[in-house]
Amino acid sequence: MTAIKHALQRDIFTPNDERLLSIVNVCKAGKKKRNCFLCATVTTERPVQVNVVKVKKSDKGDFYKRQTAWALRDLAVVDAKDAIKENPEFDLHFDKVYKWVASSTVEKNTFISCIWKLNQRYLRKKIDFVNVSSQLLEESVPSGENQSVTGGDEEAVDEYQELNAREEQDIEIMMEGCEYAISNAEAFAEKLSRELQVLDGANIQSIMASEKQVNILMKLLDEALKEVDQIEMKLSSYEEMLQSVKEQMDQISESNHLIHLSNTNNVKLLSEIEFLVNHMDLAKGHIKALQEGDLTSSRGIEACTNAADALLQCMNVALRPGHDMLHAVQQQQQRFSDLREQFARRLTNHLNSVFVQQFTQILLQLYNRSYCLSVPGHDQSSTLAQHSVELMLPNHHPFHRDLLRYAKLMEWLKNTDYGKYDGLTKNYMDYLSRLYEREIKDFFEVAKIKMTGTTKEGKKFATLPRKESAVKQETESLHGSSGKLTGSTSSLNKLSVQSSGNRRSQSSSLLDMGNMSASDLDVADRTKFDKIFEQVLSELEPLCLAEQDFISKFFKLQQHQSMHGTTMSETEDTDGGTLSRSYNPSVAQPISSEKDMIRQMMIKIFRCIEPELNNLIALGDKIDSFNSLYMLVKMSHHVWTAQNVDPASFLSTTLGNVLVTVKRNFDKCISNQIKQMEEVKISKKSKVGILPFVAEFEEFAALAESIFKNAERRGDLDKAYLKLITAVFFNVEKVANESQKTPRDVVMMENFHHIFATLSRLKISCLEAEKKEAKQKYTDHLQSYVIYSLGQPLEKLNHFFEGVEARVAQGVREEEVSYQLAFNKQELRKVIKEYPGKEVKKGLDNLYKKVDKHLCEEENLLQVVWHSMQDEFIRQYKHFEGLIARCYPGSGITMEFTIQDILDYCSSIAQSH
Repeated sequence: MTAIKHALQRDIFTPNDERLLSIVNVCKAGKKKRNCFLCATVTTERPVQVNVVKVKKSDKGDFYKRQTAWALRDLAVVDAKDAIKENPEFDLHFDKVYKWVASSTVEKNTFISCIWKLNQRYLRKKIDFVNVSSQLLEESVPSGENQSVTGGDEEAVDEYQELNAREEQDIEIMMEGCEYAISNAEAFAEKLSRELQVLDGANIQSIMASEKQVNILMKLLDEALKEVDQIEMKLSSYEEMLQSVKEQMDQISESNHLIHLSNTNNVKLLSEIEFLVNHMDLAKGHIKALQEGDLTSSRGIEACTNAADALLQCMNVALRPGHDMLHAVQQQQQRFSDLREQFARRLTNHLNSVFVQQFTQILLQLYNRSYCLSVPGHDQSSTLAQHSVELMLPNHHPFHRDLLRYAKLMEWLKNTDYGKYDGLTKNYMDYLSRLYEREIKDFFEVAKIKMTGTTKEGKKFATLPRKESAVKQETESLHGSSGKLTGSTSSLNKLSVQSSGNRRSQSSSLLDMGNMSASDLDVADRTKFDKIFEQVLSELEPLCLAEQDFISKFFKLQQHQSMHGTTMSETEDTDGGTLSRSYNPSVAQPISSEKDMIRQMMIKIFRCIEPELNNLIALGDKIDSFNSLYMLVKMSHHVWTAQNVDPASFLSTTLGNVLVTVKRNFDKCISNQIKQMEEVKISKKSKVGILPFVAEFEEFAALAESIFKNAERRGDLDKAYLKLITAVFFNVEKVANESQKTPRDVVMMENFHHIFATLSRLKISCLEAEKKEAKQKYTDHLQSYVIYSLGQPLEKLNHFFEGVEARVAQGVREEEVSYQLAFNKQELRKVIKEYPGKEVKKGLDNLYKKVDKHLCEEENLLQVVWHSMQDEFIRQYKHFEGLIARCYPGSGITMEFTIQDILDYCSSIAQSH
């Protein structure tokens, strides 16, 4: 056990800084397993920790390994099972009860005694020892002074120190020098004692032999002490001499420090003053430019711009801590604020005046044009003709060019006084919205006149105000009595209401015109409408793009992101596809970028474009419903172009919204055509011929193919084609079933032949299946009509051979049919004699007249039908000849007319008619 204990201490516990105090070989109670060891250990470091460790041999059996460890403070009960009889079993109560069986009672008692000692020495909480002999616990604590807790064994344990490697090596060398060191320890100890006594005597003799040298050394030490005392006295005198020098040097050092501190402060103060002077000093020229600079000339605007930038730099300088507490800095900042406020006010008033001046000039031009038309005696016809030819919007480029000179000043105003900047923005939008409203409405009025070909001069210009009074009223309302622009809104609104009322009256008069049918308009009229509509869109696009570009440059919107705009919603067309994204200006939401602000301004400025476009579209649709095809193609192209530039721009959004209206009109046009098909009425007294809606479909398809060639919205036309052709097929069959004068097969044959010819000529790819279906219906009904109309021209002969075929079907052989009494050769000859060539020709002539009465001239199918009837008659003739040859062989019976006679009869009949 000692060897095992030594091995465990060396291999397991020494690396963990633990000492092994007791060990017991145990196994679990009730189980047959190999033994393990319970070890009581303490740590070598403070505070001391006491553990109970379970150690097992490895699976290979060549070394031990630490398996489980419990802290002794977690041990609650030690149960020895029996305090009287020797019993190797015992229990340890930790978090659960562990039952053990020791290899011997002695090891068990020794281990329990060690646990009891450790508990008494290190733990405040005492462990309950149950069924443990009191004698065993008393023996473990020897009597003596204060031995109740720290027993002798524990003191020995505490004083034990393990030998290090060098000590072990010395002991081994010593033991190797004595052969009986292991066998006779007492003799070895006596030998060591004798050697120790010899060494002590040698040491004493050596000390006694060196007494003389010690005396000499002591004498030298006394002399050295005297020298030291003399040196200390000299050092003391030197120290007293240097004390005064030290005081003087301290005073000089303090004086130098104060001088250096003062110099440092002066340098820092100079640096601060230079910083303030360099960064917060505005040149007199800049101050003069801000106060009195000329804002009308290019040089004055440049000087004001430089001065404003310099002022902004001075105001935005990053002051250092404490600068804002200086009175001079506060005064300078107040001066800068006053200059900024004064210049911002002056700049705002000047720009407002520029707005008013530009607006007045353009307004005067508009009145001049309107006044020339309203002056009595003026040549209004020539003026109107010129006015109608020039379908174009005014160019605002000079106005934009003049204002762009102030773009940098607007940016300065935006960064320094956003309130005034916002006011200028609103004023600009207010003026421009009314100006563009007048220009755009006049522009659209001209477009409507060109579309309808009517003028309405008297109605248009009867209520226009006099030029001088109107312009004067506008100017006074713009300037106002106080020089501000607050009074301009009401007057301009009043004038706009008057002019818009006049335009509304004219628009209503134009829209009240009767709806013209497509048949009343020729291709030239539709082409004219297409050109006018294209010109309207082409004029609006550059106008909107130029204004948008100007707004972006003049108001410097690329840097602003904190205004309110509109919400965007998607608008769906009637087929479920998304046409555009529309913006609702009534719902305010935060604008996330400058594009949203630009779009919001454009919506305010050009608020009249979308209603005017919708009115123009309504007029075009009222003039001719087929105009919706032109408008759909043109509007789609312009929307596609605008979206390629900027999908979220005002132009793209507005045109997209209008495109929804155009698409609805297009769908309405298709629905109306389908409705007209369903409501068509056919005369009961005349033949049907080509139905009106079939001809209208041909006209629509031809027109649509010419319009939608290479168009972006081809898919919408294909959908319309499918709806229309389905309705055409259905209603052709419906009319054919209801026709009384004309046979059903003729109505179906002629109309589907016309549809097939139309689709073949136009080559519409999406209607290939319908083209094949139309051809099949035409062919089927042609054959049906031929068979039905031809019937049985040789009726008795047909009945005779039907009887022959019936006998053959009943099993009579063909060559034996002639032996039947009712079908013998004699009977056959009688039937054939009733149909000479003259009678056959007469029957065919009556048939030709009947077919001619049924068919219409416009489709020209008479010869086709007559040729088919000729082929059918020849087929019947060949069938009869075949039956005669098979059933009456060698009889020499033949028809009284030949196939050539049939061909001659048919040809002469066709030529005679």
